[in-house]
Amino acid sequence: MTASAQHLAERALARRAAAGAPLRLWLRDDDAVAPTPALDRLLGFAAEARIPLTLAVIPAPWDQPPTGPALARRLEAEPDATVVLHGWSHRNHAPSGVKKQELGPHRPLCTIRAELRAGLERLRQWHGARALPMLVPPWNRIAPELLPFLAEDGFTALSTFGPEKPTEGLRVLNTHLDMIDWHGSRSLRPRDTLWMELAALADSGQDTAGVLTHHLAHDAEIWSFLTELAGTVAAGHGEWCALRALIPAAPAQSA
Repeated sequence: MTASAQHLAERALARRAAAGAPLRLWLRDDDAVAPTPALDRLLGFAAEARIPLTLAVIPAPWDQPPTGPALARRLEAEPDATVVLHGWSHRNHAPSGVKKQELGPHRPLCTIRAELRAGLERLRQWHGARALPMLVPPWNRIAPELLPFLAEDGFTALSTFGPEKPTEGLRVLNTHLDMIDWHGSRSLRPRDTLWMELAALADSGQDTAGVLTHHLAHDAEIWSFLTELAGTVAAGHGEWCALRALIPAAPAQSA
């Protein structure tokens, strides 16, 4: 069934394109910290396929040395790559039995805000204009109580996973297509399912859809699907869009 599922997705994307409103796809890759062979492969793939890449960077990982100049130097050769903040340390602070969260309601709000401000400042120091003011919460989870303060703390955009929920003062730009079977094989989810999800996104009428990857977790099957997806878009079915074109560069000024 894979070929027919892919065909359905291509037809749905083609209808959008023919109507003059192609689905704009953007690529978010999570958990970047340092240059690695896996990151090199992703960067090379994105450059060859002409896909603007957004790396969600962890500024102070709890289990390894912090990111910094080494990653910044590696990205100097990648003009289409941008970086956004992936929490502070990607450390789980939720109690046992609760879904993992770093930005959940389990610590003082002032502590979380201070970490996020420090993280955004680090990315700006290391990456300059390449760092965009978007927050990507670890595990795609964030306490609702934190949302009203994000614009005040320097963010213009928020990205989690799934349908967007309007949030005052922020551009919400989620990812919608995750290739990895996190709760099973940790390899590629069924191809038919992924293509049908893409078809549904095209038929939904929404302007943008985010594709989520994790370069450190990719195997041959995941790379294979990503290559197929890039080929479908290159054939005129949809278009890749740079994050910089989708989010405000700076927080809106209050009256």
